[in-house]
Order: sequence, then structure tokens, then C-alpha cells
Amino acid sequence: MIRVVHYINQFYGGIGGEEKADIKPELKEGVVGPGMALKAALGANAEIVATVICGDSYFNENIDAATAEIIGMIEKHNPDLFIAGPAFNAGRYGVACGSICKAVKDKLNIPVLTGMYIENPGADMFKKELYIVETANAATGMRTAVPAMAKLALKLAANETLGAPAEEGYIARGVRKNIFRAERGSKRAVNMLLAKLKGEAFETEYPMPDFDRVAPNPPVLDLTKAKIALVTSGGIVPKGNPDRIESSSASKYGKYDIEGIMDLTAETYETAHGGYDPVYANQDSDRVLPVDVLRDLEKEGVIGKLHRYFYTTTGNGTSVANSKKFAATFAQELLADGVQAVILTST
Repeated sequence: MIRVVHYINQFYGGIGGEEKADIKPELKEGVVGPGMALKAALGANAEIVATVICGDSYFNENIDAATAEIIGMIEKHNPDLFIAGPAFNAGRYGVACGSICKAVKDKLNIPVLTGMYIENPGADMFKKELYIVETANAATGMRTAVPAMAKLALKLAANETLGAPAEEGYIARGVRKNIFRAERGSKRAVNMLLAKLKGEAFETEYPMPDFDRVAPNPPVLDLTKAKIALVTSGGIVPKGNPDRIESSSASKYGKYDIEGIMDLTAETYETAHGGYDPVYANQDSDRVLPVDVLRDLEKEGVIGKLHRYFYTTTGNGTSVANSKKFAATFAQELLADGVQAVILTST
């Protein structure tokens, strides 16, 4: 029987959402939350002996202490296999899953596995060191993620030779191995070229990195006459978040009028972002969206004018596809309004 310890965050542990993201690690015997589906997918040859639950904020703000405590909890159960998540596109959860998997792998020397959306920051951080099953963007993909994770986990536990990422369902790790083929490389290359020229399907043996390069725009020649706009992924919104911008994985952005506003006060603005401690941003939202400083520069003649609208969303777990869609939309509005430069702030 393969002994498995499972790691999940406060949400999947049934403890709470963002308001409980600061809970310290705790150990539960047996199966909790998505562990039920994982248990069924693993079958009769594996048993989830314990579940570790930890708040996403607590882990990421106390990585060393949380890791040491969690490792101690895991060691007590002497597992043969450790599984974290799946985290889907939840950024802090993904980083926590990747961090604890790496620590377990390094310190306990047992197979580890997690699952994430390809754009999760945890995937980019840990894909070279861990097997990470590629999942959907959100928890709606749980039904496909868990069986894929279970299948790969059992192979890892049995020390089986794994196939290519596309075959096994994990995110490519950048590992290349020498293999023998019936046809020599030159012939395979010519065959691929012919298929490409004919518009036929083919699969390269050497995929190149896909870098999202953005050419810089020319500099603003005269700031004293330029109209400057503010855009933020820090989630600054009017008090009450009137457009209900999500705290994570945003599906929308907001456009708000700041004409005549000199300062973002605690009574009038706040952050909707769920990926950082909101206390200081809620006390003074100018810390994230510097309206007060831009007003000073406007008065001093350093810039021509601060644009009357700012655009905002939350970058926490928001997909690249949505981010590009948002920008493509409001960039046209900014150009139409005669904006010559944008200051983009984060958290």
C-alpha cells in the first residue's frame, strides 16, 4: 500500500476564503476536500494517510517557518508519495504547492507531484525541478486534473520510466534526453520541412521558447505638455468596489473618473486585490495608485496633465489572455483621449 500525504490550502480545506488565508499549518488524519476525488482516482493500491492544510498568505509570508513545520508533519506519517493541490491558476497557492513539493523532494527524498495551470507563477518557478500536471485555469477542471495527477503519481511511486510531457500530461521541464530513432536526423528534418511546406501536421523535435517580447515605444519628447494616465493591476477601486472586480482571476477591469481628485483617501478608495495584505493600500491608496504625486507634478509643470480616468484590475491569478484583452480595449480609449504616456503600477 502506497502511503500518501496530501497538501491543500485553507479554501479547499473547508476553513474559509481570503479571510482565513493567514491560518498556520494544521494536520488532519485521512482525507479532506478534494482528497476524496484523489483517493478514488488513486485506487486500492494507495491510501491518503494525512492532509496538511495551510493558509496561502501564511505560507508565502512565512516560507521558511511554514516549510519546516509542514515537513515535520509529513515526516510523522512516513509517506511514500507527496501530492500538493491542484492549484489551478491561484498564484499564491501554486507557489506554496511548488515550494513544499521541492522541500519534500529535497529533504525526504520521496516522489512529489502537484498540478497547476500553465500560467500559474508557481509553474514557471518550479517546472524544471518538479513534475507539474497541467490543469485548467480554474477549479471547474477538477474532474480532469485529479485523474491525470493520480495516474502520474502512481507511476512516480512505482519508479516507472515516464514518457514525454505531452504523453504523460505534465508541463515540459526543459529536460532533453538522447534517444535512438529508426531514421537519422537529417531525414526526419527534411520530412518535417516537406510537411510544413505542404501545410500538413508535424511535430518539432526541438521546440523553441516562446518569449512574449514587446518593443518599447519611443520616449515622450516633452513631458511638460504630455497627458499621463494611470493604470494599475493593484486593484485600487472606489470604496465598495462598485463593479465587483474579483480579488483573484479577474474577468473585468474598472474605469474611474478622478477629475478634481487630489488624493485617494481611506474613506473614498480601497483595494479589491486578494494577493497582498490590503491594510496599507486601504489606509492610503496613493501608495499603489500615486494620484497625489501626479497632482504635484502637474502643479509643478513637470507633466502637462493627469488623465481624468484611471483603469484598474487585479493581477492576482489573472490570466495572460484576459490581461491582453483588457489592455487591447482600454488602450484604444487612451489613444482616442490623447494620452501620450501611461504609468502602470502593480502591488
